[in-house]
Parts: sequence; structure tokens; C-alpha cells
Amino acid sequence: MKKILTITLAALLLAACTDSEKQLQKRAAELCKYIPDHELLEQSKDYMTADFYAVLDTMFNQLPEFEAMDHEWLYYFVTGNGGTIADYEVVGVEKTDKTHAVATIKVRQKWEDGSFDETTDVEEHKLYMEKVNGQWLMSDFDGHKQDCIENIANSRKEQALRNAISDYLVKEIGLQYSPGELCIPVLMLVSTEEQNAQKALVWGDFWMFNYNLVGDTLKTVSGGNHSGSMTVQKQGDKLTVTSFEQTEDGAGNEASAKRIFGKHFDVYQNMHSNQDVREAVRKEQLKEYVKQHELNVRYYQDFGWDAVAL
Repeated sequence: MKKILTITLAALLLAACTDSEKQLQKRAAELCKYIPDHELLEQSKDYMTADFYAVLDTMFNQLPEFEAMDHEWLYYFVTGNGGTIADYEVVGVEKTDKTHAVATIKVRQKWEDGSFDETTDVEEHKLYMEKVNGQWLMSDFDGHKQDCIENIANSRKEQALRNAISDYLVKEIGLQYSPGELCIPVLMLVSTEEQNAQKALVWGDFWMFNYNLVGDTLKTVSGGNHSGSMTVQKQGDKLTVTSFEQTEDGAGNEASAKRIFGKHFDVYQNMHSNQDVREAVRKEQLKEYVKQHELNVRYYQDFGWDAVAL
């Protein structure tokens, strides 16, 4: 009788374990619907741990983007930029402790009509789960939480640097031009080298624009280019530009640029000579400025040119 009881108890425990694994697999499949891909769904807040959602929300919705395709890895978690849809299959779940588990996910790409893209391989990913208040939630995906934390820290450091440079350009350079209602610089950073915790050298292609706001359009009043190398130092709790060596105008421009930019000259020259890149960056930074200052602006316009929609 005792032996039968032991076997029955073992069978019940095995069944419970199997049911638990099935439940975890089912929950993992539900969570797959909220893996970020091109966007972070607002509903995903209910399916993620608070800290994982917070870092993703910061990356997707709060950090400014200064260059085209910033954080490309983030927006294409699983599908890439090819117009396909991710098809998820949960192939296994392993509990690492009472409140943590890791699901193995296989992903195939399919087209919008439901057919599969046979040219792409099946990829394997890891979906991390944490039990919070009795509910299993997504706590990470392929280690992207740490990627986000590092990107946020780097972005905030760069933003502080950009703020210091913008402040200097507005106060020291913008005043050299015919004034407008708004002075908005365009920063194209070529390279940044930290000398120590208090000091950095920044090479960049910097443009100044003064605008008047007419209706919903920023109309250019004046502006110009100021390329060169800046020394940025921490003074108290604030970064400040302490020196700025600029390239020369006219015949001495190229020689001075080669001297100032040194090993960074080719990058600078490719950036400086490409008007399409410059205008794309200008547009992106104007959009960010308008958003940050809550301006009713839809266009910007240089004298003699058509207005450009933001």
C-alpha cells in the first residue's frame, strides 16, 4: 500500500511539474506579443516588470535622436527593417528559481499575407520572466535591458556635452550674426575624446542659425558654419566650453581643418561636404528643439528656398 502511495504521489508531482511548465510556456507565448519591435506598445506595461518597461520607455520615447538611425538595434528587436512580421514559437521554459524563468523562443519571419519568408533563417532568442505579485512578467529579452541602461547613461552624458556646446554657441557665436527671435545651433559631432573625468576634447562641424517665428514657420534670418575643436571641462556640477579653435575662412580653410581635426579629418570632410546629411541632421535637431520647447512650428525656411516640413 505504501509503495502504491509513493508511486501515486510521484505521478501527481510529475503532473504538477508538467502542468507548471505548460503554464509557463503558455504565459511566455502571451508575453511574446509584447516584445518591442519597431515600437513599444503602451499595453506592454502590464506585461513587463516595472524596471524593464522603464528603461525601454526611456529609450523609445524620452531620449532625443540626433543622428539618423540612432539606436537601430533597439527598433529592430527581432524582424529587422525588411517589412516582415515576427512569428514566435516557445520551444521551452526553464525555471531558474521560484520567481525567475527563461523561455527559449524561435522566431521566423512571415509576410503580411501570412506566408513565410523562406530566405531568412529561424533565429533563437531568450525571453526572461519574473514572477511579481503572483504574475509572470517579461523582465528582459536577449540581455537588452543592460544594453538600454548603458545607452541611457551614454546618451545622458552626451546630452550634457551637447547642452554645454549649444549654450556656448548661442551665447558666444550666435551674437555675431544678425539677431532673430530664436538662435538654434546644429551640432554634428565628429569625435569626442575624454581626457579625464573632468575634461573632454570635442571635434565637430557646428552650424548657427537665427530664426524668426512667422506663423508656424521658422524663417532663417542669418547663420553660418563654425567647425573646429572644443575643450569642454566640468566646472562645479556643470560642463562648460573653455576654448574653441576654429577652422580658418577662405584659402586657409582646408589646411587649418587638417591641422585641427588631424586623424579625424576624413570623417569631418565627408560630413562637412555632404549637404544632404547636414540638412537631415538639422531637420532632426529642429524637430527635437520644437518638441522640447513646445513650439507650434511645422516648417523651417531659408531665404529663397521652399519651406521644409518638420
